Amino acid sequence: MEVAENFINKVAQSGLLTLDPVGFYQKGERVIYDLKDNLFHGLILKEKEFREFIKEHNWEKYKGKFVGITCTADAIVPAWAYMLLANKMAPFAAEVVFGDLNTLETILFIKQLEDFDLEQYRDQRVVIKGCGDIDIPTAAYVELTKRLTPIVKSIMFGEPCSTVPIYKRKE
Repeated sequence: MEVAENFINKVAQSGLLTLDPVGFYQKGERVIYDLKDNLFHGLILKEKEFREFIKEHNWEKYKGKFVGITCTADAIVPAWAYMLLANKMAPFAAEVVFGDLNTLETILFIKQLEDFDLEQYRDQRVVIKGCGDIDIPTAAYVELTKRLTPIVKSIMFGEPCSTVPIYKRKE
């Protein structure tokens, strides 16, 4: 006896649009410049020595890279020190931000979102994909949700076959 089985892909019929934040990932090398290496005894930034370093350092090594400037030492660093670093890196780097790797990644994602046209999701049911090979900063999910909420019917998080409801417009 032969049994014919018809499988129905309910996910495909659901009308859900999947938005994968990985699509906003900017490819390129990430570099953190830690100002602690410029501190005297790990505590003090000596202006004369720092300015000498600024003059002699090879800034071209940051060419095309995404750079976060930070100081992991427990020291008081004047704002002008970070400004000098940014001034020298900016002509070479693809992006320079103040912060650690997570901050850098967050800013890169948010900049990509600013240029993304969300109109294609107007009045749609959207699933924001939650798993992937690239770590997405939580701040990127927050920003995406904030931007989608006023225009979509609903937002879910996860995979189309297993979602967590985030938002549903009241009709």
